[in-house]
Amino acid sequence: MGRIRFDGNEDRLSDLPECIILHILSFLTIQHAVQTCVLSTRWKHLWKRMPTLNLNSHEFMTLKIFSVFVSKILSLRDTSTALHAVNLIRGRTIEPRLLKRFLNYVISHNTHLQRLGISVCGDIGLVFNCVSSCRALTSLTLSVRPKWSDSTATLFPKSLNLPLLTSLDLTNFAFCGDENGCAEPFLAFTKLNSLVIFDCKVRDAQILSISNNTLVNLAMHYNSSLHAKIKLNAPSLCTFNYTGSYHIHEICGSGLSSVKKLNIKSAHFSASKYALVLFSWLINFANIESLTVTSTVLQILSLVPDVLKVKLRCFHNLKSLKVELIQIRAGSLLLLIQEAMIEKAAAKSPKEVVKLRKAFETSFEPPAIPDGIVDFLRQNSPSAEVNISTEDPCSFNLKQIEESIKGVNINNYRSRFSMRSSARLPRLSVRSSSSVAPGLAAKSASAAEPASDAAPASAAEPAKSASAAEPASGAAPASAAEPASDAAYASAAEPATAASPNLHICLGEKAIDCVTFCDPRMMINDRIKMRRRRSTNKDNDDKSWNKDEEEKHQ
Repeated sequence: MGRIRFDGNEDRLSDLPECIILHILSFLTIQHAVQTCVLSTRWKHLWKRMPTLNLNSHEFMTLKIFSVFVSKILSLRDTSTALHAVNLIRGRTIEPRLLKRFLNYVISHNTHLQRLGISVCGDIGLVFNCVSSCRALTSLTLSVRPKWSDSTATLFPKSLNLPLLTSLDLTNFAFCGDENGCAEPFLAFTKLNSLVIFDCKVRDAQILSISNNTLVNLAMHYNSSLHAKIKLNAPSLCTFNYTGSYHIHEICGSGLSSVKKLNIKSAHFSASKYALVLFSWLINFANIESLTVTSTVLQILSLVPDVLKVKLRCFHNLKSLKVELIQIRAGSLLLLIQEAMIEKAAAKSPKEVVKLRKAFETSFEPPAIPDGIVDFLRQNSPSAEVNISTEDPCSFNLKQIEESIKGVNINNYRSRFSMRSSARLPRLSVRSSSSVAPGLAAKSASAAEPASDAAPASAAEPAKSASAAEPASGAAPASAAEPASDAAYASAAEPATAASPNLHICLGEKAIDCVTFCDPRMMINDRIKMRRRRSTNKDNDDKSWNKDEEEKHQ
């Protein structure tokens, strides 16, 4: 069998049953799976019997190489092996002959095919003929564009009937409306459990209707604003993820009270009318337990007149509120926020208006989270946890955020890894004290916030150093050195004070898993310095050797 041995032990992977090995290989792309044929004689032909085909053109230098590779895979694969999952990713135009051959191969092996994913620019008719023939499909992912076109939306067929389909993911499709001005493209999928709609639009209609009794998870991202309203009739819906760009759709329908997890993300809004639309969302999704929004969503919500005086009749079950901080770009949203701040200042005194206008002229930015808006959302659930995260911590003043969230203390957590001054700060996340190990003792010192006109301190001494989690608005990021001892390393994620029941700031989980964090540029500089030192040492050795030789001759 030619099994590989390490330290006298047999290769356990080769001892596994073939069905388990094939299952492991199914998580690889076909290119990587083929490379396993060099491991041993047993592995030489295993890839030919894989029940999955994952073909991705991004792993190939040219389209020609990809086309040749796909042709050989289809020719050499064991045709007696049932095909359970197929995924073809070719973002640009694909050769018509290759696409036709691939689709014909799928059609000839569609008896047991359960998962199908196609992302190509090519003949739409051929693709839908292939999809329609796969009656056993339970999961379908489609992103199909007409040949030589990157912007034209593909018309989604009303006749598509897949009775076993439970998961549907569509990108760049258009849904046609009926004589009532309503588009209902998903009525035929009676077992649908998960639906994702990305960059889609509605034609000849103003309402996109999603009616399904079994739908549990719904995601809508960056869809067209041509249709004004979304009508949801999904009594089993539990999770709703919505991402907009410059607009937000009106929403209505029955069964919205069943939603427990609501995510609303948007970078910018282009009109003040969306403030009332957004407020209506909060009223409709009254029984949610988890709410995730961007800071811009809170900004636009604060534009509702006297919103903080409104007594909400919803959010009695709210347990978690998550906010992702996004920097406001110069545009209509920033102007709307400035106008709202000036109106509030005018109610106080004319001096406040003059002072505020001067501040705007000096690039003054409004607070990332408007004052009182978090407490407004938690008025019926004051014990709800608040989690704040950002991918750009240097752009925000965390002290200002603390002041905007009344009655909540913010604890700083120190980085567990070393960081150079030029390295970008890792992702910040704010999470509840329940996520911190209870056995950690609060001995790690942490400064509340470095001064705005001073550079942050270096964390060379774990017992005295300032935390790098909260930099000043105008200062360079702090450099956190590696803890000097195991005890210091163990307490790197420890709060300095008593844990707040609601809100904490710490470093993101992805960053905490790292032991070191280095800027690639610094790594290159270190490598250059090392080469120079080696060269210098070699020159010194050569000089010393020559001197010794001269002494010997003398």
